[in-house]
Amino acid sequence: MSHIDHSQPLARPTKGRSTMRILRALVQDQPAMIAACFLLVLILSATIGASLLASHASGVNMAMRNAPPQLSGGWAYILGGDNLGRSLLARLVVGSRTTLGIAASAVICSMLIGATLGLIAGLRSGIVGDIIMRVTDVIMSFPALLTALIVLYLLGPSVGNLVLVLAITRIPVYLRTVRAEVLEIRRRPFVSAARSMGASEFWVVRHHLLPLVLPTLLTIASVDFAAVIIAESGLSFLGLGIQPPTFTWGAMVATGRAYLTQAWWVTFFPGLAIMLTTLSLTLLSNWLRLVTDPNQRWRFAKGGK
Repeated sequence: MSHIDHSQPLARPTKGRSTMRILRALVQDQPAMIAACFLLVLILSATIGASLLASHASGVNMAMRNAPPQLSGGWAYILGGDNLGRSLLARLVVGSRTTLGIAASAVICSMLIGATLGLIAGLRSGIVGDIIMRVTDVIMSFPALLTALIVLYLLGPSVGNLVLVLAITRIPVYLRTVRAEVLEIRRRPFVSAARSMGASEFWVVRHHLLPLVLPTLLTIASVDFAAVIIAESGLSFLGLGIQPPTFTWGAMVATGRAYLTQAWWVTFFPGLAIMLTTLSLTLLSNWLRLVTDPNQRWRFAKGGK
């Protein structure tokens, strides 16, 4: 009779090893690592720094009106002041919370709605799937920016309306991607085997479809996050985005355009923040696509040995 030694620790799951391989791969990819560090600092600034610097971002100081970047005015004016003498550094930090919050809300809403409808359209090939795809075609037939301009002009600019219109215009991206993935995965042998053994549709979706579709969704979401930030900035620049006293990076760029010749930094630094954020998201999404690609996983397995 065999004896089981309970004093020996159980083997750890391979999930931890897989996580370590991914972290090593991130460290080895210097552009992706720099992008991840920048985004981490940005998130910490938006969540923690925005509350600490709120008074500097809203406090008017006419003595520092359009002040250039300097150290003599204190750390708050290291990036200069805007047209009302408010600290550009503080406004960048506070504005990041609104900018990232709107982008995150729009991306999460569009991804959840689009993925759900994509699953339904991929699993139900009848009239339900056809109706979903025809509605998607109607949404895609209108330019996203034009749709946003019309809706915001009719409903009025607000945070809720801005998130709504940005989410609606991004739903087709997730819907079509998930539908195409589901149509291909549901024909694989392991899905047919699970159904033949009596697995329910919900079980198949949870254990087979979602794990395979999720990496693609995350990759698209990281790219879409950058696209939503640019779209929101463009709408705020046109005056149909967030209205004062709330502000975003796009609104800061719009405020500084009247002072380009005498105070270029008022527009430059918010524009630089938008560029660096979108660039970091693009670099990280490319790395994420490589990590989640089964054909490229041998690189991480080799590096983890």
